[in-house]
Amino acid sequence: MQITRRLEFDAGHRIPNHASQCRHLHGHRYAIEITLSGDIITAEGLSEQGMVMDYSEVKRIAKEQLVDTWDHAFLVYRGDTAVLEFLQTLPGHKTVVLDVPPTAENLATVAFAILSPAYRDVYGNHLQLERVRLYETPNNWADCLRQG
Repeated sequence: MQITRRLEFDAGHRIPNHASQCRHLHGHRYAIEITLSGDIITAEGLSEQGMVMDYSEVKRIAKEQLVDTWDHAFLVYRGDTAVLEFLQTLPGHKTVVLDVPPTAENLATVAFAILSPAYRDVYGNHLQLERVRLYETPNNWADCLRQG
């Protein structure tokens, strides 16, 4: 069985070597979908009986591990030294430094790596992260899928 929870957040970025508009500082209303797989919990008396995982728990983990960090932050590539140096002049600015340019594809990959270990098989139902879908706009998204 698979379940999916969607969360939204706002963040700024730029793609420094992009040939078009995305090379400029700008922001997006991102959405992230977290898809988990596992067996339906059958243990009598558990609050989660009949579920793969409580959706509120999926949300709590995603917020703690990723969304609260990225929300209203500027996602900047470590190699984008001009912008990184500028952001460091802003006292208390919420900046997330990434080892890759903040494209939708790279953000989905980074999010998957962060979230995958956070969704543990607590109930013995083979819970695991299957997919992170990151929407950069309502019409553009990237999927990072579990391998193997």
